[in-house]
Amino acid sequence: MIYEFNGLKPVIDESAFVHPQANVTGNVFIGKNVYIGPFCALRGDWGKIVIEDGCNVQESCTIHMFPGTTVTLKEGAHIGHGAIVHGGTIGKNCLVGMNAVIMDDVVIGDECIIGALCFVPSKMEIPNRKIVVGNPAKIVKDVSEEMIAWKTAGTNLYQQLPDDCRNTLRECEPLRVPETNRPIQDVTLKIWKETK
Repeated sequence: MIYEFNGLKPVIDESAFVHPQANVTGNVFIGKNVYIGPFCALRGDWGKIVIEDGCNVQESCTIHMFPGTTVTLKEGAHIGHGAIVHGGTIGKNCLVGMNAVIMDDVVIGDECIIGALCFVPSKMEIPNRKIVVGNPAKIVKDVSEEMIAWKTAGTNLYQQLPDDCRNTLRECEPLRVPETNRPIQDVTLKIWKETK
């Protein structure tokens, strides 16, 4: 659902896909080829949310902010299932792991990997290409070329997902008998090869 708040309507590029069970409210800007999954809440009521091109915000994520501030997800940021981004800036081509929490005024550099369940406290600044884990968050090492290639390949899948959803996602009645020999789509290998 898309909601106007206090006279401000979200701005969503036509190439983006916002799942009908997501909630986008107010002062929110969503760029090209962005995927917003079901049960996400992007609440731009007290500040502004900017989601740049090629980002994905997966199922059950929350993005909000301290009053008067802006949350920015830079190009290609990848926000894992159930994560909370409460203010701050997520750098270009970053991965925020599942159920991580990013607090107010955090600045995460480009191509960082934030581990699942990590708690990044308010005002923490993380340089480019760092791996961050723990509660509270701690920088543990640098991101390798192999790691960033793996992350980029995964994000490429999500950048393809808006078109796939527009073309194939349909509400339906379930089958009552399973089909035999139903194939599993192996899109990962194809995308991975294209990034090499």
